[in-house]
Amino acid sequence: MKILDIMDAAISKPREEINPNAPRMHVIKINPEKIGAVIGTGGKVIKGIVEETGAKIDIEDDGKVTIFANNADSLNAALNQVENLTNEVEVGKIYQGLVNGVKDFGAFVEIFSQSGLLHISEISHEHIETPHSVLNVNDQMKVMIIDLDAERGRISLSTKALEPEPGDMLTDPQKVFDKAEEMAA
Repeated sequence: MKILDIMDAAISKPREEINPNAPRMHVIKINPEKIGAVIGTGGKVIKGIVEETGAKIDIEDDGKVTIFANNADSLNAALNQVENLTNEVEVGKIYQGLVNGVKDFGAFVEIFSQSGLLHISEISHEHIETPHSVLNVNDQMKVMIIDLDAERGRISLSTKALEPEPGDMLTDPQKVFDKAEEMAA
């Protein structure tokens, strides 16, 4: 009982959170078809994640990924990289993307290590002469997936779908409210 009393004096209840410097382990399940994306040619990708984060990563054939790390920062960095390589986009969902190329016909935006096309006609309801006038490489932006051709590996994006249509605010405020609710869901 004396030992329990001493322990209780030191810490009477479990901590809400684990110390950020405590070793960690996290398990996620990925699509087994995405295992190759995490491993990379000759193990190049996974070795890069391990070198950069200091975490240890084990991948099983069924898609189970176990990440071991010495601290929370290392675990989170490795987990983010694995998720970015394996997350799958869905039509109708909104994502944060990074512009990685601007052409006369639109822009290429990267989401979870996948590049999608934001066609000039999907940038805005207003006429745009050239995508170069409103977009730059390395711009962060919200985009909606409007079409996904998995067989051809093509993703079609829109920012126009995130804006109210011209005149909606003046003619029908309920449309704007419904659109905002739809985007939030």
